[in-house]
Amino acid sequence: MTQRRTTRREFPKALTTVWSLLRRATVYELGMWRSLFRWILRRPTGPAGTVSFGYAGVVTPLLIVFIAVSAIEIPVLDLILPWKIARIIAATLGVYGVFWMIGLLASLRVHPHLVAAEGIRLRNGISIDLALPWTAIETVRKRHRSLSSGRTVQVERTDTRAVLNIGVSSQTTVDILLRKPTVLPVPKGTGEPVHELRVYVDDADGFVTLARRHLSAEPPGDAGAPTSESRSGVVRPGSRAGAGDPARSATGRP
Repeated sequence: MTQRRTTRREFPKALTTVWSLLRRATVYELGMWRSLFRWILRRPTGPAGTVSFGYAGVVTPLLIVFIAVSAIEIPVLDLILPWKIARIIAATLGVYGVFWMIGLLASLRVHPHLVAAEGIRLRNGISIDLALPWTAIETVRKRHRSLSSGRTVQVERTDTRAVLNIGVSSQTTVDILLRKPTVLPVPKGTGEPVHELRVYVDDADGFVTLARRHLSAEPPGDAGAPTSESRSGVVRPGSRAGAGDPARSATGRP
């Protein structure tokens, strides 16, 4: 009897979890198709006055191979399968899979990192979009690192520091040191303040050079000026930013 009551109490929670996963999957799917159309129409990758830096160079060849192999499989399965309904299902799934992978590649291409007069915007497809003002950044430097796993978001901790890695193909090439411990909203993040952010950039030299140029032109001031600071001293970017302010953080928007 007790077990039955427990099951009844857990059912709404499980239903909520399933609904949340479905909603996130739908949003992600729509975002990929939107990216594909933007790529086809050659829409600008960033607002006027920004410089774009890609990060998909290392994974593009692999995605192209997957797309090509999947496209070849469609007519092959049509010749092999003896049942008409099976051929229709296989062809439908095959075509969908090809366009899905093209959409994934498009999402990486049309959402590059951006460097502007106000700050930098770090992205990874439609999943990650972080905007940091120059006042929140201490320095930017080039350094190639290999990560311990293939996950996009990884947090490394020591006794005194936490580092957020946003890797591509288990690599990062740019280190961004923050002036204060900062909570950065990323998918599957721990919500803890980090002292450093590491990302992958194809043209790491160009990114670092331009970022340092902006940092040298930035007048010295309080790193927390364009953000809000909690009582614990943790800076949370974007809490005071407006719709067009690079101090805001968004997800899945250009």
